[in-house]
Amino acid sequence: MSNFIHSVSLNVSKCKGCTSCLRRCPTEAIRIKEGHAVIDSERCIDCGECIRACPHKAKKAVCSPFEKINEFKYKIAMPAPTLYGQFNNLDDIDYCLQGLLDIGFDDVYEVSYAAEFISAYTRLYLKKEDIKKPIISSACPVIVRLINLRYPSLCDNIMPIIPPMELAAIFARQKAKKKHPELKDEDIGVCFISPCPGKSSYVVNDELGKKENVDVVLAMNDIYFRLLAVMKGEKTPKPLSKSGLLGIGWAVSGGESSALFSDKYLAADGLENVIQVLEEIDNGKLPELDFVELNACNSGCVGGILTVENPYIAKAKMQSLRKYLPVSGAHPDDKIPNEAYFENVNCFKPIQQFSDNMQESMRLMSEIQTVCSNLPEIDCGSCGAPTCLAFAEDVVLKGADINNCIINMKDYLLQKLEEKKDESYDS
Repeated sequence: MSNFIHSVSLNVSKCKGCTSCLRRCPTEAIRIKEGHAVIDSERCIDCGECIRACPHKAKKAVCSPFEKINEFKYKIAMPAPTLYGQFNNLDDIDYCLQGLLDIGFDDVYEVSYAAEFISAYTRLYLKKEDIKKPIISSACPVIVRLINLRYPSLCDNIMPIIPPMELAAIFARQKAKKKHPELKDEDIGVCFISPCPGKSSYVVNDELGKKENVDVVLAMNDIYFRLLAVMKGEKTPKPLSKSGLLGIGWAVSGGESSALFSDKYLAADGLENVIQVLEEIDNGKLPELDFVELNACNSGCVGGILTVENPYIAKAKMQSLRKYLPVSGAHPDDKIPNEAYFENVNCFKPIQQFSDNMQESMRLMSEIQTVCSNLPEIDCGSCGAPTCLAFAEDVVLKGADINNCIINMKDYLLQKLEEKKDESYDS
């Protein structure tokens, strides 16, 4: 955990120490210390909520620069379907894919096309009798990490299959080697165009040990402005797109679920809604569901922090674009992924686990409750922690100064002032 590489970074010089990010972080990973925010690496899930909330632009998502693609002889662009919803009046995906070739890529492979294979396999997987339901989609790495950290009991519910981005990278490499057998593995650069920092973290941290398939993660907002210069409709594009409406639908909340052809599903987006759903699943309140699709960003991937268009407008554009597409781009004879593409999802140490020893954990929990009971419990954030309970944990587990509670310190100073007055009267 300590070696986890994050794609959300903080510029301390811009940070004013306000509590905007403190209040929005879903895992309480942020503290205000010495006048600026500090991000706890073990708790951060790279959701980007702090980037959205920061009024001073002190936080940003970290992706590779576009020039990184020049390190490879053969460059493959892998656009997430969200990219298509960023452009006005786009009625043909091929214009966007042709634009990627025009800005320097040698080939393109659509993540949405690979998503259709994932959907096909999920339909088969849900028919198994020995699985724990409801199955939770593993497509959003932020959700997977959130479950690992806060809801470890739900790890067995996570769909144990690689996400479309990873499968697309595998297929893209196979296609490149077949077309150009003279290329070596190191000559091929697979470049994923990402709508969020969470997917960048997924790649750089080798979470499944198979990240050799994706070499570069590029920010969608960077690629968008480069494409604007070449997507002018002056020439007819090559027929490059193979995606159908099922694959394109993955860009918005509910798109993955609708491709399963089942009504026993739930789709939620936005971390507040997601956490509410996870709480209900953890409490056994949703046993009738087969599948749960959760997206960290509002409206799904179209709401990613690295996008350009308003997520609701982008969602409308995607729905309009899907009208011109077949149901699926995958041919019936195409092979779906086999068991080799399934992986076990590794769980991290839960953040609520204070110690490996149960007795010690109970002692620490009791001490935290005692400290918290002596706090005002108004969650003002003035101490630098998001809640009084979080501050109590910091005091017990990390040695934070109890006097950092401004409310208690104010009461203490007023009490001392009264005592001084009484002493002066007595004298």
